[in-house]
Amino acid sequence: MDGRSGRSRNPYQLTDESPVYVISVAAQLSGLHPQTLRQYDRLGLVSPDRTPGRGRRYSARDIELLRTVQQLSQDEGINLAGIKRIIELENQVAALQSRVAELASAVEGAAVAMQQREAQVHASYRRDLVPYQDVQQASALVVWRPKRTSE
Repeated sequence: MDGRSGRSRNPYQLTDESPVYVISVAAQLSGLHPQTLRQYDRLGLVSPDRTPGRGRRYSARDIELLRTVQQLSQDEGINLAGIKRIIELENQVAALQSRVAELASAVEGAAVAMQQREAQVHASYRRDLVPYQDVQQASALVVWRPKRTSE
């Protein structure tokens, strides 16, 4: 199981979330010092996977996030607490968008099932029954009197 996405994957297939880079390579790829990466990990900004020996392993997605943190910090002047909040909110938005897509798919499936059931009900109607038609009121008055039996 992939700890981040919750989906099982082929361990030999590399994805953007595959933890393959040691800290020195991740630092070089992101343009940051390894100590900065350690600080970001301690603060919870970028949390790389860990090896059984507790070594950090960064994914391509982690490196992209490191670049984003650096850009927000240096170019936008946002402090690390603000960046952490931005990352949390972006993750929450992504999770909610995924949930909305899931619910929309479920609603669509339910609508299709309802239409199929409705078609089944209409197909089951008896064809030999005559539809009710409202009879117009006549102005004639009919009086009924029972026959008198001999007394």
